[in-house]
Order: sequence, then C-alpha cells, then structure tokens
Amino acid sequence: MPFERTTRRRGEASGEGASPRRRVAVRFAVLVGLLAIVCMAGAVAGPSDVDAGDLVALISGAPIDGGARNILVNVRLPRVAAAALAGCALAAAGAIIQGVLNNPLASPNIIGVNAGAGFAVLASAALAPAASACTPVAAFLGALCAATIVFLISAGSGASKLAVILAGMALTAIFGAGMNAVLIVDPDAYVGSSGFLVGGVAGVGFDGLATPAAGIALGLFLSLVLAGRLDILSLGDAAAHALGVNVARSRFACLSAAALLAGSAVSFAGLLGFVGLVVPHAVRYFFGYSSRTVIVASALSGAALLVVCDLVARVAFAPYEVPAGILMALLGGPFFIYLILRRRSALDD
Repeated sequence: MPFERTTRRRGEASGEGASPRRRVAVRFAVLVGLLAIVCMAGAVAGPSDVDAGDLVALISGAPIDGGARNILVNVRLPRVAAAALAGCALAAAGAIIQGVLNNPLASPNIIGVNAGAGFAVLASAALAPAASACTPVAAFLGALCAATIVFLISAGSGASKLAVILAGMALTAIFGAGMNAVLIVDPDAYVGSSGFLVGGVAGVGFDGLATPAAGIALGLFLSLVLAGRLDILSLGDAAAHALGVNVARSRFACLSAAALLAGSAVSFAGLLGFVGLVVPHAVRYFFGYSSRTVIVASALSGAALLVVCDLVARVAFAPYEVPAGILMALLGGPFFIYLILRRRSALDD
C-alpha cells in the first residue's frame, strides 16, 4: 500500500462526521490513560521498596518515608520524565520527517539527524566542557545541520526516496566517525559516553531536563502550527504551489521543527533509535493521516513506548540494567526491514 494518502483517508483523518470524531476522541482518551498508567508503573516498579501508596502520598503532600521520597524524587520520577520527554520528541520528529519527505522509512536516526545532534553534543563537551548548559543548543544546531543536508538532497532533481535514505545513512556514518574521533582524542570529554552512544535515560535528573523540555515544548508548538502546511505538502509539489504554499520554505520549516525536537531529546537521552520510525506508522493505523492528529498521537505514544522500554530495561534483567536504546534497536531493526520489504516499490519513486 503506498505511503501517500488517498482522498478517503484524508477525509477520515480530518474527522468528517460525528462518529469518526468520537472514535478519535475515545482513542486519545485511552492513549492518555495508558500513558498515565505506564508512568506510574515506571515510578514504582523496581528493586527498591517503593509502592503506589508512596507515589500518591508524595503527589498529595501526605507524610512519606524519607527513603521512598529520596528514591522517587531523585531517581524514579526524573527517569520517567526523561523517558517520556525523549519518546515524545523523537516520535513527533519522526512523524514530521516522514510527512515532509513523504517517505515511510524516514526517521531522525535513519536520516542522520540524531547522529548530527550527537556529534555536536560530544564536540561541544570536548571544546567547551564548562558550558554544559549549552548542550541542548549544540544538539539542535547539529540536528539542524543534518536536516539541512537531507533537505538539499531531497530537493535535488531525481532524488528518489531510497536515495534520501541512503544519503541519511551516509550522514550517520560520517557523524558517527566524528563522534568516535572526539572520544579517541578526548576520552573524558563526555562522562557516560558509552551509554550516550547507545541511548538511555539512566542518571538523568530534573536539573538537566529544564532546557530540553523547553525546546521540546517549542518544537511541538511549531509542529502543530505547521501541521496545515504539512497536510498540503502531502498533496504533491504542484498542488501545494497551486494553493499558494512555498514548498521549499515550508519543508525547511517543518524539518527545523523536527530538528529542534530530535536535538533536544538527544541532548539528554543520547542516540535513541527507531522511536521516530515505529511510532508514527502505528499511529496512522489507529488515528488516520491528519498531520496534527498524527503529531499529537505520536508524541503521546512515543512517550508511553519509551517509558515502557526503560522500565523493562531496568527491571527485566535485574540486578543488571540494559540501556533502553538496545531494546529499541531490537524492536525497530526488524520493523525497518519489514518496511523495506513491504514498500520496496514505493521507494523507487
């Protein structure tokens, strides 16, 4: 089935009729409830003696054991918040990138956006170790650089969808080599660099989330503002031009919003892969093809998925812990191969 939307799907996605609108509202309610449940599970599950009663007491201001408070405030809740923010940002960025490039295989890690952000983070840590507060800014600039290169390639005449993906993989290899070079020259440039390269949220505290959270909020706001143009871009360049849309400018604006989202996530969660690939496809199956709906649903679903992955990585192999990025790779790798085999004819366009 081609990735491009049909007229019937666009009608369903826009919620024509009361019944489709109610179905979407019910699915959103279920999704929000699921996110709340997995966040609570992520906060209370683990080897330490913390239960749901302690979490409720902390939230309500009731008396709570000092040890439980310390675990929740300094370990569990920051980790859940970090996983939710990273999953939200990467999934929304994937939805935007797939829509703006009209490519089912595109995602922040596939086209090199994550790698560009990661290289910028390590380079800034090596060159200006005292300016750690600037890490999210560096990550955004690195992600924007990679997104700009992909934009220029996709704008080139005759550039097929497969060519864009291959170019993105080449960018990932180049930025990956840059990251390895930084760590060889200055192994102490980034504490916990091995975990950063795999991706995960272990050790993240609330103090390190304020700036990235602001960037993610801004990226989501911009993506929702641009959602209408993203819908028009899906109609094709000729139709978009006929409707008065500047195609190049709109595409670059959408990719910039995706770079802000992905860069903000990479700045604290590392090179998490495949969240932006898997989630938007599942969301379109349940919620339709309206860009605004897909972006919001992808953000919520990505948050829930990464909280679950981090929870499994933390408790399934206790007393050892596996980075969430490994689980996402095990999930996303086969899905990527499945997409290639299923949509190989569409990639030649």
